[in-house]
Amino acid sequence: MSLSRRPGVGLSALALLLAVSSAVAQDRSNDNGKDHNSSPIKHVLLISIDGMHSLDLANCSKGIDTVNSGAPYCPALAALARHGVNYLQAQTPRPSDSFPGLTALVTGANPRTSGMYYDVSYDRKLSPPFATTPYGIVGGPGLCPSVKGTQVGLDEEIDADLTQINGGGGINTDYLPRDSSRGCTPVYPHNWIRTNTIFEVVRQNGGYTAWTDKHPSYEWTNGPSGVGVNDFYGPEINSSAVPLVTTGYNVPSCHTLPDTTSTADWTTSFQNIQCYDTLHVQAILNEINGKSHDGSRTTQVPTLFGANFQAVSVGQKLVEKSIGTTGGYLDALGTPSPSLLSEIEFVDASIGKFVNALKKQDLYDSTLIVITAKHGQSPIDPTALLRIPGDNSALNSPAGILSPAGVGPGLPVAQAIEDDVSLIWLTDQTQTTADALTLAANRATFGAGEIFAGNSLKLSFSDPAIDSRTPDIIVAPNVGVVYTGGTKKVSEHGGFANDDRNVLLIVSNPSLSPSTYTGAVETRQVAPTVLQALGINPSSLQAVQKEGTEVLPGLPLNSGRK
Repeated sequence: MSLSRRPGVGLSALALLLAVSSAVAQDRSNDNGKDHNSSPIKHVLLISIDGMHSLDLANCSKGIDTVNSGAPYCPALAALARHGVNYLQAQTPRPSDSFPGLTALVTGANPRTSGMYYDVSYDRKLSPPFATTPYGIVGGPGLCPSVKGTQVGLDEEIDADLTQINGGGGINTDYLPRDSSRGCTPVYPHNWIRTNTIFEVVRQNGGYTAWTDKHPSYEWTNGPSGVGVNDFYGPEINSSAVPLVTTGYNVPSCHTLPDTTSTADWTTSFQNIQCYDTLHVQAILNEINGKSHDGSRTTQVPTLFGANFQAVSVGQKLVEKSIGTTGGYLDALGTPSPSLLSEIEFVDASIGKFVNALKKQDLYDSTLIVITAKHGQSPIDPTALLRIPGDNSALNSPAGILSPAGVGPGLPVAQAIEDDVSLIWLTDQTQTTADALTLAANRATFGAGEIFAGNSLKLSFSDPAIDSRTPDIIVAPNVGVVYTGGTKKVSEHGGFANDDRNVLLIVSNPSLSPSTYTGAVETRQVAPTVLQALGINPSSLQAVQKEGTEVLPGLPLNSGRK
């Protein structure tokens, strides 16, 4: 492990400084973890560039001979790295997907503790929703409490109207799973998460919080209390792409959609996704100016706020057949395609706007900026891509092998989520060993890789016999395998590979000298680091207590405490 250090400050000194700072924080904290010492950091801006690898940052900040005439093409990110720590080996949780990825960032927890495995999953104790969801999770008024065990969709399918950018007004409770132990009440996303969030902790300590993400269902960032985020904004990314001219969804540059060939949803167009992400950009800029996310009310600059970008993820995955354009990478070195390059440049320019706005409001010096990603994307090397069964109809996914007739109630597979990973919940858990061996005998059919079941699964996750949410079998296929019936994507995420998990992580503030940390860290360490930066005891997080999640190394935060 090596750390490029600022002159005169040794690694041991930094480590001692962090240790003393943490001890002081814990010894002098009370009132739900409130720390009465002052901190020079008054605001934290947390940004997830979904899909962006550490390699992407290295390439765009240093330049590639064949791109942009060899000049760097992410000046804003490079500038932030010059005033902070760049963690080269940051790893997301497994599975590396949006729900567990963001959960790690805002709770410090792995799925074992948080219970957040995927946005669509299964719970053996809950009952089906009151009504069948738009994506076919079977529901009905009489299925609670008589039925135990249900697929759980906490994605766009719980919107009142997923075709509308506001979700049709939010969440339709009829599409939520129900808890028979609580009178068949619907289980909201914030009821689903098992650990508290940094938003809850900051708000409990008198701070103001805001978060913007891609579905109304991301209200789970509120945490179990349901009230952690003062100003939540979740425009639906899977809604129909339309001109953004309405109140609250007004983007002047997108009064006319730049791409009218692909409007099924915002993720089907390289150009339109930038319009969608601009909604997130506007929200952050409004909040920096002390307004609500839509600019309609004067509030205050959040103590903790942030958003995600989807443009890079779309640029990595999409094949936009209507215009004959393929995204992703051109080679194993991570050279971006022209479409992906455009998305990276767009996101970088947007981050530059955040920095300029902070400087204009005289907030830059007192704001810690954290840039990372919920997940990566696999494969980077386009020659490794094997879409199953998209590229070969003779190949099956793991769930297809166990349940040839399909997936659903009454079949061997109760639920299967398959991107570049396969999470399988069985209808009969006594068949786990037999089914795992069946899969092992058919490795060539589903892209080989590793199979986790029984004790091998319990090394990383909760026991499926005890935890109602844990999958019975997880298949992590070879790098490059994507389970998809078509050819509209050239990569996916959710898996265990380095391409899925090694994401950028920059922690920046003008007071910090540039340093590069080459040791292994995890994105879940962001959560306690955010709290410590704000002068709040990291142990206020339940995940810190249960998992021992540590603050990120190499950051002399809160050294000015008295």
